[in-house]
Formats: sequence, C-alpha cells, structure tokens
Amino acid sequence: MGRQRIRDIRHDELITATITAVHKRGYAAVTMTEIAQEVGTTAASINYYFGTKENLMEATMLRLLNLLKTAMLERYATAQTPRDRLIAVLDANFDDRFYTVAHCNFWMQFWASAPYTDTLARLHRINRARVTSHFRAELRSLVPHERREALREALQCYMDGVWLEAAQSTAPLNAAHAREEARYVAGLLLKNSD
Repeated sequence: MGRQRIRDIRHDELITATITAVHKRGYAAVTMTEIAQEVGTTAASINYYFGTKENLMEATMLRLLNLLKTAMLERYATAQTPRDRLIAVLDANFDDRFYTVAHCNFWMQFWASAPYTDTLARLHRINRARVTSHFRAELRSLVPHERREALREALQCYMDGVWLEAAQSTAPLNAAHAREEARYVAGLLLKNSD
C-alpha cells in the first residue's frame, strides 16, 4: 500500500513538473533532465515511471482531461435546464483548477503534437468527441436543427481561441472572467439563432 502511495505522489510531481517545464521550454525542446530538475530528481526517475517523453506527455494530458471531466460532472450535478448544462460545459473548460497559462500552454503544445503521435491523436479525438457530444446534446433543445452545428462549432472555436490566447499570456489568467465572457458569447449566439 505504501509503495503505491509513493508511486502516485511521484507521478503527480512529475506531471506537474512536465507542465511547468514544457511551459518554460516548449515540448519539442524540453528534455527529460529539465523536467526532472523541476522536482529535484533525475531523468532516470522519469524513465522508471513513464518510459519515454511521449508516455509522460500522454499521462500529463490524461490528467488534464480527467480534471476537465471532473469539472464538467461537478457542474452538471447542479444544472437544471439544457441552458444550465450548456453553461456547465463552458464553465468547466475555464475551471480554476486548470485554466492557467501553464496548463493552456501545455494543452496547445499537445494539440500541435497530436497529429504526429498515435496515442496523443487518440486522446485528442476522445476529448474533441466528448466536448462535441456535450454541446450537441444541450443545443438540441435550445436551437433549431439547421443552426445547431454552426452554433456548436462557434462555441468550440471560441473556447479554442481563448485557450490559444491564454497560452501566450504573460499575466495570470482570470478564470472567473473567462467563464463570464464565455457565458456572454453563448448568450449572444443563442439569441441570434432564433
């Protein structure tokens, strides 16, 4: 039991270090040694737990996707209407736990790397399908059929654009403000889709 706990702690440390190091140096440039130095260990430690840089990237992205899933489920638990659930999807994507410059930067670099690595491409497809599915489900009762896909695409592109801008920010992000702005954009799009 104790070994499993130590392993989990080490995984968390290395994943956090990966986000930090990739943000500082970029995924293509960062080395295993630089990631290890973020937590005062060696590259051999990363090799022991993850094997390769790609496996570490995958584990880090899985952690972020699980944070997103948790944020979405928490918000769905209190949503009463389709509009509430639509807002829950938007709010989850700007959750305080991962809407930071470093996380957004890592996510963007993941997107850039995904087309070239099968496991990362699979994670990208899963995440994209999940968000698309959530939007479609909620928009079904809010928007006429002929406008639904255009509105879904607009919302997803809006979120992607905000994350891209956030990834390049030199100042800390304001997640509450991002959620407020996303709600405003959704309201405008829904109002103009009648």
